[in-house]
Amino acid sequence: MSTLDGKVALVTGGSRGIGKAIVLALSDAGASVAFTYKSSEAAAKKFVSELQAKGKKALAFQSDASSSDQASKTVEKVITECGRLDILVNNAGITKDGLLMRMSEEDWDSVLANNLKSVYNFTKAATRQMMLQRSGKIINITSVAGLRGNAGQANYAASKAGIIGFTKSVAKELGSRNILVNAIAPGYVESDMTGKLNEQQKKALTDLIPLKRTAHPHEVAAVVKFLASSEANYITGQVISVDGGLTM
Repeated sequence: MSTLDGKVALVTGGSRGIGKAIVLALSDAGASVAFTYKSSEAAAKKFVSELQAKGKKALAFQSDASSSDQASKTVEKVITECGRLDILVNNAGITKDGLLMRMSEEDWDSVLANNLKSVYNFTKAATRQMMLQRSGKIINITSVAGLRGNAGQANYAASKAGIIGFTKSVAKELGSRNILVNAIAPGYVESDMTGKLNEQQKKALTDLIPLKRTAHPHEVAAVVKFLASSEANYITGQVISVDGGLTM
């Protein structure tokens, strides 16, 4: 038996990067997985087809995570299609980097809405069903930037630090209903952005990390899978760094 057989999961921002790796990990563990995407419809449909070809149940929904109305409707669709919701992974997020003195109000508001308000939107929408079930796992993807800050990312770091405070508060509110809420703080992860760095830039980056390398997306997804499983049934309100030792 797979560790998540019979479970239903929803992953926001699940069509690429860390989100896609999370969808794969939860699906491979036996869960039926729905995921959201904002604009990459072709990539999302292709990903669903690939999962279904392997005999997995997968659904994709176009949704703007910063919209509370769209979040509520997406959660309703998942429950209608699958009958329940056991796991919510709040992964959707964006960056709009720049020094504070040059940062526009629009860039500040956009990052806070997409990264932090989205977590509020989907968590609130999912909580009612989880309370009815008297069980649930909510896993929020924050960042080491939310733990240590990062020059040129005041908006991003503030949004990710906000997720940490949100996680701990909601874990206290929902613990008596057997709903566990945790956060994962990835460090530098292999991505399109890091792939564009030259060798000198890559070395400067990895020199900061005790393990001397960036993370693979599946290494973050493995921790999500663990927290979603019954093996983590006594863990709540925690922030787990997956950063090669960067923040220790």
